[in-house]
Amino acid sequence: MIKFKPGQIVATPGAINAMNANNVNAETLLARHLSGDWGDLCKEDKELNDEALQTGEDRFFSSYNITPDIKIWIITEWNRSVTTFLLPEEY
Repeated sequence: MIKFKPGQIVATPGAINAMNANNVNAETLLARHLSGDWGDLCKEDKELNDEALQTGEDRFFSSYNITPDIKIWIITEWNRSVTTFLLPEEY
């Protein structure tokens, strides 16, 4: 179940390359993000996202470990205009 709209969906070259090299489906990660499955975050970060669902006043941040050494971050801006796939080092 989608809990918010993503706006424009974009990805950095690094995120695209990492997902392609590891046979990771971006649509699957996006579906998890939009449904409120924030992935591999600490409890506090998950709670911040859950609060943003209620207030609509902050961005959403998800992190998914696609290998033991590679994470994909997905960030939806506070105004829901853009959702970006990126590697942590690209932030």
